[in-house]
Amino acid sequence: MLSSSVLANAGKSIATSRRDEVYVAAVPLRAAKGPAQLVISTAYSLNLWDLQHFIVIINSSSSLHSQAVVYDFQPEDPESIAVAVAALSGRNVPGVILTRTLKKLPKRKCWFVGYSENDAIDAANRFNEGWDTDLRINHHDCRNYANGLVEYLTGMKAVLEHLRSSSMARDEMSLPRKD
Repeated sequence: MLSSSVLANAGKSIATSRRDEVYVAAVPLRAAKGPAQLVISTAYSLNLWDLQHFIVIINSSSSLHSQAVVYDFQPEDPESIAVAVAALSGRNVPGVILTRTLKKLPKRKCWFVGYSENDAIDAANRFNEGWDTDLRINHHDCRNYANGLVEYLTGMKAVLEHLRSSSMARDEMSLPRKD
């Protein structure tokens, strides 16, 4: 019969071997239909870094989460012209954290940034509870959210700045991924 300390250590090694993958992805900004949407789509296609929206994706190693989970901070009404004008003029606008699942990771503009040593889904939910949802472009927006959540999950600071300065991001090559 195994002693309780052997069982406890076996449980610890199983728990520490579980590592959730953390990714950052760039997606097009949402805008009102028509000319604004055309401009945003063109900026995304041209890989203009400052006109991209950043999200965090957790690919959980848990069998409870068979799909990747996306965490996204954006304006409550991203397609509103009034919200766009307010945001671009530097005023705060109401923001919201969205969570959704993905069947598979994006093939483009998606970078593996590290592992979370803890349950990343639970950790992300704790992080979100303390996140101020007043959004202000260039001060408290999707970039700040992605950087903050990635640091909370992996310890990696300023991940977007690292990606922006790397040739990998400019060339649209991904960091190593486990597919």
